Amino acid sequence: MNSPGTARDRLPRISVVVPARDCAAVIGECLAAVGCQTYRGPIDVTVAVAPSRDGTEQAVAGTGIELPLQVVENPAGTTAAGLNIAVAASKGPIVARVDAQSRLPPDYLERAVSTLANTGAANVGGVQRPVGAAGLPGAIAAAMGSPFGGGPAAFRRGRHSGPADTVYLGVFDRDALESVGGFDETLGRNQDYELNWRLREQGRTVWLDPSLVVDYVPRSDYRGLARQYFSYGAWKRTMLIRHRRSLRIRQLAAPALVAGLALSAFELALGRWRGAALPVLYAGACAVAATRLRSVLRDRLDRARSAAAFAVMHTAWGAGFLAGRTRTRTRNPSARSVRE
Repeated sequence: MNSPGTARDRLPRISVVVPARDCAAVIGECLAAVGCQTYRGPIDVTVAVAPSRDGTEQAVAGTGIELPLQVVENPAGTTAAGLNIAVAASKGPIVARVDAQSRLPPDYLERAVSTLANTGAANVGGVQRPVGAAGLPGAIAAAMGSPFGGGPAAFRRGRHSGPADTVYLGVFDRDALESVGGFDETLGRNQDYELNWRLREQGRTVWLDPSLVVDYVPRSDYRGLARQYFSYGAWKRTMLIRHRRSLRIRQLAAPALVAGLALSAFELALGRWRGAALPVLYAGACAVAATRLRSVLRDRLDRARSAAAFAVMHTAWGAGFLAGRTRTRTRNPSARSVRE
């Protein structure tokens, strides 16, 4: 009879990689969830810490996670650079990308590795479930989880297993990840979508497993939400310029809305009341979408907050896409290739 150690050794090692920056308040819960995984094979964790102002590195060291843990520096500070550094510093044949703001369910790695083996996919990921405390954070989370707010992307509300454009987080076959050169460090955002695009261009499969539902803690105020979505929109435009065939019609909805609202403002400035049509219709749509959140937001004030969050996300993303400036980043010279 095989000993438990022998059975454990037959399972592939998983290297969990976590980019971390100014996340001292949330990194503990993130790593605690990683430490509670039901996967019976070996797991190691690498956290790439960018320059932080809130003691993130000390928070990582104080988590008490019982898995092998190493902390590496990410002087460039970007998510993509941190991921590449962490991947290069780890050795497992399977790489699981985890964000500091995410909370994995206990069976996440076990299910993902099984799906990876059964499908032959290069990357397996699941569905993002925004969660937030009562009040404004909860209203923002509800708005992000709504089809009206977050859009129809499969990683937000996928119901069926199968190939997808992109997924939330991702559990990768290391060979596949290395074959495309890892994450693109010249992009400030949209690195996941862009990487999955390159994998699919190579003929590999990105697989959505809707049973992998991961909690995500979004921004807790409108200002942070607006900055985040403005950046998303700006970097999406940059990514689409590089990979034009990756464009999806739904990605033009927010820019079209912002352009329409700008035209409406011009019409109203000239005293043409027809310019009020689009703003009124859009405000009504936000209000209707917010009322559909009654099952998760009992309070009318919270639903009103969600309606405002819809407007912040849509207009910030659209404005970023149309007018946001992005500075193409250079690859971090201190970052090792994921192939090393």
